[in-house]
Amino acid sequence: MPRRDYPETPDGRYFVAKGRLWRKTDPSLADSTRRAAVKRLMQARRAVGQAETEAEERTARDAVDAAKRDLGERGPVWWDDGAPDEGGKHPKNSRYADWWADLSEESRAKGA
Repeated sequence: MPRRDYPETPDGRYFVAKGRLWRKTDPSLADSTRRAAVKRLMQARRAVGQAETEAEERTARDAVDAAKRDLGERGPVWWDDGAPDEGGKHPKNSRYADWWADLSEESRAKGA
C-alpha cells in the first residue's frame, strides 16, 4: 500500500491527517532503532485487533504506546528549541496556521 502524501509542516515535526497534527518519528533515531520500534508497533497493533479480553487489549494498547514513545511520536518532544507539542490540534489552531492557510486546496484536502 503506497504511503499517502500527507502535508508536512515546514519544520518536519508533524504531518496532517484527519484534520489534525500528528508528530513524526524522531529523525535522529538510528535506522536499526527505528526499524525495531516500527516492528514492535506493527505487532502491537495486530495484537489490539486480535485481543479477546479487555486485559489482552489493554496490554496490546500499552505496547502500542511504548513503541510510539520509542519512536518519539508520543511523550517528551524530540526537538530542543522549547516549542510545545501541538499534536492533536487542527493546524489552523496552532502556530502552523499561516502555513496551513497558504497551502493549496489540494494539499489541504490530503490532510483532511
